[in-house]
Amino acid sequence: MIERAGFRPYDLPLRQGWASARGGFTRRLGWLVWAESEGLTGYGDCAPLPAAGTESHEIAASALKRLISALPGQEIATALAALDVECAATTTPAARFALDCALADLASRRQGLSLRRWLAPEAVDRLAVNTLLGALGQLDRETLVAAQAQGFRVLKLKVGLRSPPEDLEALMTLMPALKAPTTLRLDANGAWSLDQARWFIESLVHTQVPIESIEEPLAEPTPKRLAELQALAPFPLALDESLPTRLATLDPTQLGARRLVLKPAALGGLNRTLALARRAQDAQIEVVVTSLVESAAGLWPTAQLAGAIATPVAHGLATADWLAADLGATPRPRAGWIELPDRPGSGFVPTAPS
Repeated sequence: MIERAGFRPYDLPLRQGWASARGGFTRRLGWLVWAESEGLTGYGDCAPLPAAGTESHEIAASALKRLISALPGQEIATALAALDVECAATTTPAARFALDCALADLASRRQGLSLRRWLAPEAVDRLAVNTLLGALGQLDRETLVAAQAQGFRVLKLKVGLRSPPEDLEALMTLMPALKAPTTLRLDANGAWSLDQARWFIESLVHTQVPIESIEEPLAEPTPKRLAELQALAPFPLALDESLPTRLATLDPTQLGARRLVLKPAALGGLNRTLALARRAQDAQIEVVVTSLVESAAGLWPTAQLAGAIATPVAHGLATADWLAADLGATPRPRAGWIELPDRPGSGFVPTAPS
């Protein structure tokens, strides 16, 4: 039975500003959520980011207050089931993710299982990850070389902040510093029209830039338009921010793209995201799990979810270094991989609040 539950705010600065075609930020604001039972505590993170498909901070705060007040006295399984009923819609995904993580963390600790094996017994312990280098226009050759020296083989860059020809020129300038087998994962964040995206993809194919994938290439990503672009691209196109609006009727085979980028904080929780990943994998659609540059309390369960999904594609989980401060130790990549610990729960242990 859940004995106590609560949440407290946090404000974490970034080491440098985050920029994308959907806007930017310099701090991550959110709440650390917890639930206690029999001397154990489970943790979650509510860090809304409306540009990525979540609710606003005001709506999240109201939802957290209402949902957490109802937790004491409930069994964990009952609370998880009630959460499904309370948050059947996708109006409060960040708040639901936080509660879902806290309850799942607590349940897996009580059962003596790592969170990934509580979610899926066949979970893996080792995850390939990409590194996120920020906006293409702000990237220098030294940073590109350093990322490869650290062992990353997939480098993610934000494009679409400038015109497609300017982005292509910047890529070509960096090409001499890019060594095989390293590839580039580009994220346009819905910046382009169909004509712009078509021109950019055809130019990439012609110049033979080693592209691993392009995320959200279109401002209006209809299945027909995505399928047209995917037919031109020898690499996967991926849907990300546009996914939450499609969940009710989502058929992975009818999206027009070869990959889904899943952010559990924008999709409403761990099991919801796992179920969507399984549907996609059954349809031969690739799956990548990505964080929202959350605190360690959100990054740990997101990484555990990636272990449960067990896809070989590099995940977007090497985001901890973007934060200048955090709520606890984070999963750290080594040579382009994250090794998940074999201990109960998500792995998150909070530091004492200052």
